[in-house]
Amino acid sequence: MQALVNTAPYVLEYRTWADPEMGPDDLLICVKACAICGSDIKGYSGKTGRRQPPIIMGHEAAGEVVALGANVQGFAVGDRVAFDSTVYCRCCVNCLAGHANLCLDRQVVGVSEGTYRRHGAMAEYIAVPWWIAIHLPDTLSYTRAALIETVSIGVHAANRTPLTLNDRVAIIGAGAVGLVTLQAARLKGAGKIVISDLSEGRLALARALGADVTIRADQADATTEALRAALGAQGADAAFEAVGVQATVDAAIAVTRVGGSVTLIGNVAPWVEVALQRIVTGELNLYGVCASNREYSACAELVAAGRINVDPLISATARLEDGQQVFDALYQNPGDNIRTVFVMD
Repeated sequence: MQALVNTAPYVLEYRTWADPEMGPDDLLICVKACAICGSDIKGYSGKTGRRQPPIIMGHEAAGEVVALGANVQGFAVGDRVAFDSTVYCRCCVNCLAGHANLCLDRQVVGVSEGTYRRHGAMAEYIAVPWWIAIHLPDTLSYTRAALIETVSIGVHAANRTPLTLNDRVAIIGAGAVGLVTLQAARLKGAGKIVISDLSEGRLALARALGADVTIRADQADATTEALRAALGAQGADAAFEAVGVQATVDAAIAVTRVGGSVTLIGNVAPWVEVALQRIVTGELNLYGVCASNREYSACAELVAAGRINVDPLISATARLEDGQQVFDALYQNPGDNIRTVFVMD
């Protein structure tokens, strides 16, 4: 098959590669669309340690089933599918307790971090266990379906967070996940939603997708004050942090009301300090978000029905053979790009 292979830091080769090896539990999928995640862009640089070459990246994808392992259930050749980015075992204590995203034998599609190498979907074909795949609604295109993985993270964040009708919500970061979280929080009953970001283009998207107030995050202190002013004296009932650096974590904690919830989605920085006294004396609830937890089918239905709109998040489409140029451009100057999707048809 042909694949886009990360062979060295900043190097991507469109080349012939061995077809995936199928096990008895696997679906062989002909990839029709694969989105570029921000983690892929950071990963191809070699700086994150989670894309150790040689690796075929890509974990946001959809395609058509072309072959089945002997143990596969519920799928047939020709089915249109998408699949979770998390490969979970179904057997460990966390899987059995209903937390597949915290599987003790967890692997992530398109990731090579030292203990495992799992090739991804920037290729003609990919093999995945049948239980991480879902059927696509007939009305959902492959290109839009490639955004289901992104949608699932925002939906999982909203599901993790105790929101009640008309709650005030702050969202820090208007990237792909922040913009999906905005929509998921609204579906869950949020009232006033205030969102901040460095990019005016992304804030314009946030307004189009239903944000009540958008704030340009030019300076940390000024941004926090602007968030407080927009949310009112009591503060946010829930704050979602969708960046993952010190300043944005600080802002999320600072604007949350006493007894409120802070949900941490972003993880750019491996470590941040937190305002311990504010958390303890304000009895804040902190929630971490790791991928999603079997929310894929619901997310596909939400996207197909237009209840979560992914069309504005698709900034561009591209051909897989142009991968080097596409990645270089996104790494050097992402601008207001949210998602570029490789289209294989």
